[in-house]
Amino acid sequence: MKKLFCLGIAIGLSMSIAVAAKVDTVLTYSAAMKKNIKAVVITPDLYKEGKNFPVVYLLHGAGDNYAAWIKKVPVIQNYADSYQTIIVCPDGNVTSWYFDSPIDPEYKYETYVATELVNWIDKHYKTVNDRSARAITGLSMGGHGALYLSFKHQDVFGAAGSMSGGVDITPFPLNWNIARRLGDYQSNQQRWKDNSIVNMTGLLIPKKLALIIDCGTDDFFYQVNLKLHEQLLYSNIPHDFIIRPGAHTWDYWTSAVDYQLHYFKKFFDNTKS
Repeated sequence: MKKLFCLGIAIGLSMSIAVAAKVDTVLTYSAAMKKNIKAVVITPDLYKEGKNFPVVYLLHGAGDNYAAWIKKVPVIQNYADSYQTIIVCPDGNVTSWYFDSPIDPEYKYETYVATELVNWIDKHYKTVNDRSARAITGLSMGGHGALYLSFKHQDVFGAAGSMSGGVDITPFPLNWNIARRLGDYQSNQQRWKDNSIVNMTGLLIPKKLALIIDCGTDDFFYQVNLKLHEQLLYSNIPHDFIIRPGAHTWDYWTSAVDYQLHYFKKFFDNTKS
């Protein structure tokens, strides 16, 4: 694999203390796609003290990139400190949907995030290299991606979440370039169904993956999230399901990410050896 290196460093909030979270922008390499890909890595204030930390992978939505979370919700720097976790924000190339596209070899974002990036982070940062200390979540397209990757890679991720996730893509055949990743819906209906989270619950090993799903009642993805919740109930899969007033907005996700990180902190604490 090609040598990977750090592009730049931004100092986190210092406030009234001498040490605080640090934000790195790193350049990683995907052998699957033969290209360099950026990611934001936030390390907590106590990172230099020698201990290893759990990791939360935080995925962006359609139309955004690796920097979206830190730009739109800079308070996540504080959350890295308060929850004592490393936060990694990968790049999903605007509308990858975090699939390994069956029709476009330039889109192998399942392989990149779940394998290549995880391995890179564990090699270059002081992580607890185990699924019991690794979680993944995201908003909208990233909510789909987080559940998609965690369902398919339960050996990698111990906990997963979704905020306003596009958990059933079949009602949206003309939106967000999904057809460019899977082929047009009319000719590839089974492929679309197979890559929708609501139809992937059969992959779940009971009580292995901790799940938290959050969606606002005014969100255009609300009904598909409710459908996923009902499917998980039917399959007797434990999960937290949060519904509250709110739409598909950064105001909603700013609140939601705190819930998610708190949930993951409890998971990490309960699975410590």
